[in-house]
Amino acid sequence: MLPWPEYLKFLISVLVIIDPPGVVPMFLSATADQNRIQRRRTARVAAMSVALILIVVAIGGGPVLEYLGIRIAAFRIAGGILLLLMGISMLHARVSPAVQTPEEAREAELADDVAVVPLAIPLLAGPGAISAVVIYSLREQTWMHIAVICGVLVIVAIITWLVLRLATAIEPMISRTGLKVVTRLFGLILAAIAVEFMVQGLLEVFPALGSPP
Repeated sequence: MLPWPEYLKFLISVLVIIDPPGVVPMFLSATADQNRIQRRRTARVAAMSVALILIVVAIGGGPVLEYLGIRIAAFRIAGGILLLLMGISMLHARVSPAVQTPEEAREAELADDVAVVPLAIPLLAGPGAISAVVIYSLREQTWMHIAVICGVLVIVAIITWLVLRLATAIEPMISRTGLKVVTRLFGLILAAIAVEFMVQGLLEVFPALGSPP
C-alpha cells in the first residue's frame, strides 16, 4: 500500500479535476426550473453517480487496459496531456471542450433529468477524473490499495454532494470574479499534476531520460 500522503494527494487531485465549486453555476442553470427538494435530489443522484462511475473505473480500469494491451506509461502520458488541456482551459476560466462541448451544453438545457447527464457525466466524472483514477489505481496491485482508493472516491462524492446541495446558498456569496480566480488557481494545480503524470510516463517509456549525463 502507498504511504498515506499519496492518498491525500490523490484526494486533492481528484477534487481539483472535478472542481465542484466550478460546476455550481452550471448546476444552478441546469436545475433552474426545479424547486429546493428537486435540486437536493439532483445533487444527491449526481454525487452517487460520480462515486459509482469512478469506483467502477478504479476496479475495472486496470484489467481493461491489460486486455487492450495498453501500457500504464502510455496511459499516464495520454492522461497527462488531457489534464493539461483541461488545466489550460481552467486558467482561461472556461469549460474545456474535453469536459463539455457546446452541443452537450445545449442538450443539457433541454434535458428533464440532469443528475446523471450532464452533471455526473461529463461535467464531474469526465475524462480527466477517469484518467486520474485509473493512473492512481494502477500504482499498486493489491485489494487494500483499491479499497483505499474507493474510500477516497466516496469522500470526494460526499464533498461534491455537499457543495451542490449548498449551491443555492453559496451562489450569492461567490462573485463571478471570485469564481474565476478559484477556477484559475485550480487550473494551475491541475496543469502541475498533468506535467507530473507525463514526466512519470516518459521516464517509464524512456528510462535514459532519468539517467545522469
